[in-house]
Amino acid sequence: MIAVQDIVAKKILTEAKGYLDVGFTHSLNPYGGCAFSCRYCYVREMPIQRFKDIPWGEWVDIKTNAAENYRTEMVKLRRKNKPIHIFMSSATDPYQPIERKATITRRILETMIDMPPDLLQIQTRSPLIKRDLDLLVQLKETCSILISMTIETDREDIKHIFAPYSPGIKLRLKALKELHEAGIATQASISPVLPFTPHFPKLLEGIVDRIWIDTLNIGDGSMGKRSASLGMPQLFEANGLSDWYQRDIHTRVEKYFKKTFPQEMIHVSKEEAFPIQEKGSN
Repeated sequence: MIAVQDIVAKKILTEAKGYLDVGFTHSLNPYGGCAFSCRYCYVREMPIQRFKDIPWGEWVDIKTNAAENYRTEMVKLRRKNKPIHIFMSSATDPYQPIERKATITRRILETMIDMPPDLLQIQTRSPLIKRDLDLLVQLKETCSILISMTIETDREDIKHIFAPYSPGIKLRLKALKELHEAGIATQASISPVLPFTPHFPKLLEGIVDRIWIDTLNIGDGSMGKRSASLGMPQLFEANGLSDWYQRDIHTRVEKYFKKTFPQEMIHVSKEEAFPIQEKGSN
């Protein structure tokens, strides 16, 4: 049972820091908490959860005034005459199950039609994003958009171990294909790298513009310390997967994917996380 509550947020745009400060100016989280409750999620080790009495994955805060806040904050930011690059979302999934009913993310996108950022990257693992294809097609005419779908493995058995409450892999691949065919720039976020079959790269051929690779050791914001605190080394070992928890796994995965994709399509970790330039830039 998920504890859901409506809240009034003071702000919706947060200045980008740490992992996001390469290329993004702000993060936007339509919700607090995330019902997908992935076992490796680094947010479990952040203050938003560590000071909560309810376990991660068992609570969601709905920011009911998110769209209104976005409009107000964008008016102020535009006065500074600087590019606005938004990452949605850094600490929650904007298309987690509650979004079907609450439609907070959709309302934000509707507001963006009138007041677009210069760049928007949406990070999700949910095929629910297809519902908003009509808005995304409109929005891409006025700002650069990248839809980044987390597909950390092509194995359902592995997904069940690490992210049992997240959507199925086939549904995510189908969503990527539909978005790509609609002319939306797409990215497969292999983050974190989990064990996959030799056929994984072929499943992504023709449906993504970009491959992004990150791992539990180099991508948790603390060079593996948060992942270790979450018991990830032990979880890999308990399932006979320790070979996939090596510090150089990103290098090995990058090399493997380059057999299928051109080098310019493959990017690794923070230094290569910034995907695209805003409309009209050189």
